[in-house]
Amino acid sequence: MGRITRDSLMTLEAYAKARPAMRAQTIEHKKNRRVQLGEHVALMFEDELTLRYQIQEMLRVEKTFHEEGIQDELNAYTPLVPDGNNWKATMLIEYPDVDERRAMLARLKGIEDKVYVQVAGHARVYAIADEDMERENEEKTSSVHFLRFDLQPAMVESLKAGAALAMGVDHPAYTAHVDAVSAATRASLMSDLSI
Repeated sequence: MGRITRDSLMTLEAYAKARPAMRAQTIEHKKNRRVQLGEHVALMFEDELTLRYQIQEMLRVEKTFHEEGIQDELNAYTPLVPDGNNWKATMLIEYPDVDERRAMLARLKGIEDKVYVQVAGHARVYAIADEDMERENEEKTSSVHFLRFDLQPAMVESLKAGAALAMGVDHPAYTAHVDAVSAATRASLMSDLSI
């Protein structure tokens, strides 16, 4: 797993040239890192490539080339890179209708703590949510959360031996479950683990 550092980022000019290829690569890569949990919740598992692309895009859009601005983007996104013994994901709660979304975000308070991964033969691992800041208030939850799933070495060994990987949400107002993620998704997520 690579590290994203100031020195590893492209200049705005270099990124402008590399952007079409990097964008295509990232879009293709993300196809195996998104897990849909029911109709309205998706997990996008982040890694060095997805976050490097996000940082480069933010710098491009904001036309940031000052050291302080670049460091701010690094500080915001590098904590989302997996550490080798965990997975990190952006959880998206998706309701296209504005009124339905507003009502559901009120009903789904606490959902971010009810998302789990489960390696066959092991207990569920519930997400540690929003370590950077609280994204829920008295009235509602946010439509975006950042999750971390810490795995035990025995779980990783089971995955390496071929154990299935399930994921789900067990909130009172929203339940969804995937019995086994696709082989391509499982392989992509395995590349995040070094223990």
